[in-house]
Amino acid sequence: MAVIYSLKVNAFASSGLHFATFHYVSVEMTGVLKKLLFLQIKYYKMLHIGLSHTSETVVNDSNTARTYGSGGLDVFATPAMIGLMENAAMTAVENDLPEGSSTVGAHISTSHVKPSKLGATVKATAVLEEIEGRKLTFRVSACDDDGIIGEGVHVRYIVDIQKFMSKIK
Repeated sequence: MAVIYSLKVNAFASSGLHFATFHYVSVEMTGVLKKLLFLQIKYYKMLHIGLSHTSETVVNDSNTARTYGSGGLDVFATPAMIGLMENAAMTAVENDLPEGSSTVGAHISTSHVKPSKLGATVKATAVLEEIEGRKLTFRVSACDDDGIIGEGVHVRYIVDIQKFMSKIK
């Protein structure tokens, strides 16, 4: 009779994220218990410095400061710009995460230096600049047809979706 125990281990390194599954196998053969330990390496696309993505939107009535309640003018809202930056960061790494994982935003420090009018196309770009275990740090910027409208730093953490969602009651 063989009993197999598996333990998934996420090993983080500054160069990226590595995943391995350890299998502990207990095999009983003719009354003698033999135990084997072996390692199965799983290769995933690697997170690496420089991953980037650009998300875009058009300024309309649904994303103005007046609609968000963050101001009284019909210009692109700061919360909408921040959301677009977060979306760019999330999307930059989503295809390089292991199955069952995602990222969550934890911190953003940004400026919003110029208004964008109704009808303007706004693009936010995120570039992965640092990997510290589960912590991912991005340089983010947003621009419209006339140039930079905001820039900053955004931090996200890699989470196991099932474990993260189990915390919600």
